[in-house]
Amino acid sequence: MSRERGFTLIEVILALSILLVVMMMLASTTGRALHTAATTQSQQTAIQLAMDKIDQVRNDPNYDGLEAAYANTDTTFTGLPGFRRVTTIVRTGGQGQPNDYKKITVQVTGPGITPVSRSVTVAAP
Repeated sequence: MSRERGFTLIEVILALSILLVVMMMLASTTGRALHTAATTQSQQTAIQLAMDKIDQVRNDPNYDGLEAAYANTDTTFTGLPGFRRVTTIVRTGGQGQPNDYKKITVQVTGPGITPVSRSVTVAAP
């Protein structure tokens, strides 16, 4: 009976294989987490761009001039290449009618994000 201590070659190869699988799973999970964090930041930025435009429109006292001032497409954002913000304004009713209001919709698109859309309804004063 041999009393030698140590690992056989098969045990070493098996242990290294298990270690390799675990390390590959860890690397994959880390990569996905980093991608999710970056995407979440971009998505949050798109939401903020939409809400900024909505707030800007809501705070403008010139109800009759909203379309001329805000219904456009913005593509120049410092540090945000590829982002695009489209603002549409649809008027329902008309001047002097009881149902005179405007629906403002802001949609922001950008690289690697789901398009973000926010809407608000503004009534005539």
